[in-house]
Amino acid sequence: MGDLAVGARSGHEGPEERPERPEDSVPPAVEDDVTAGSDNGGDSGGDGGRDARDGDGAAPQPKKPRSFWKELPLLIGIALVLALLIKTFLVQAFSIPSDSMQNTLQQGDRVLVDKLTPWFGSEPERGEVVVFHDPDKWLAGEPTPNPNAIQKGLSWIGLMPSAEEKDLIKRVIGVAGDTVECKGTGPLKVNGKALNETSYVYPGNTPCTVDDLGGQFKVKVPEGKIWVMGDHRQNSLDSRYHHQDKYKGFVPVDNVVGRAIVVAWPPTRWSTLPVPDTFDQNLSAAAPGALGLAGAVPLVLWRRRRLTVGNARVSGPGTAG
Repeated sequence: MGDLAVGARSGHEGPEERPERPEDSVPPAVEDDVTAGSDNGGDSGGDGGRDARDGDGAAPQPKKPRSFWKELPLLIGIALVLALLIKTFLVQAFSIPSDSMQNTLQQGDRVLVDKLTPWFGSEPERGEVVVFHDPDKWLAGEPTPNPNAIQKGLSWIGLMPSAEEKDLIKRVIGVAGDTVECKGTGPLKVNGKALNETSYVYPGNTPCTVDDLGGQFKVKVPEGKIWVMGDHRQNSLDSRYHHQDKYKGFVPVDNVVGRAIVVAWPPTRWSTLPVPDTFDQNLSAAAPGALGLAGAVPLVLWRRRRLTVGNARVSGPGTAG
């Protein structure tokens, strides 16, 4: 071993007899391979390192998640857009300002109104509770709320009940073609058929009001209109008391915002607003022509049968004469 060492220092021994130096066994670019995350050793490790690097030779860095505070404005913007779309096309909240719909609705209740079905051509039906724009100054003289800027903004996007819109809420009693009638204290009749209104008319009220201001009436609902009344009959300025306006107390279907479907607030008042059972009976107005035709058909059939039998008796089995 000593001779080998001396020979190596003096240069007398051949290359095959030289000892391996420690630096000769170190593969090149070891640091690059580790940085790139390669497990390959030796001289062939360079290609793996280049594969893991991007075009400029730098290792890809993981993307840092965006700060919550940077994401917050975007989330708020999306929420506001969704709220506006929901208010415009699907559901809107309304606050009940009066007692005209007691006990179905109490002052201060918040109701959700379905605005989707009218977009598909659906029209109000008998018994539904609907919200509609003031037809012709029905709310004249009523106190006007004065919301602040924040309340206006929240109302506009639908996060708060509408505060400035001139809207009313009543129950649909008659639709186009119906004849609605009140005599004495009732019952209220639609196309001559009495309604049993005990489930929704305010306790102690009579279905009809005896007064000379509009409580006694008989009207036929024109096309494109509805006749509405409050459930608190003795405390509701509804269709009965607006015979003198330009629509004669009727509400244009185009003024209807939608049907109130649920009492959403307060939680203790949560309930749905279904159509009362009394409206399940057949209340449709039969046309006079249809009634006449229905009565004439049995008479024609009976006469035809009689003539046929009579002819058979007179002629009998025939023979050529």
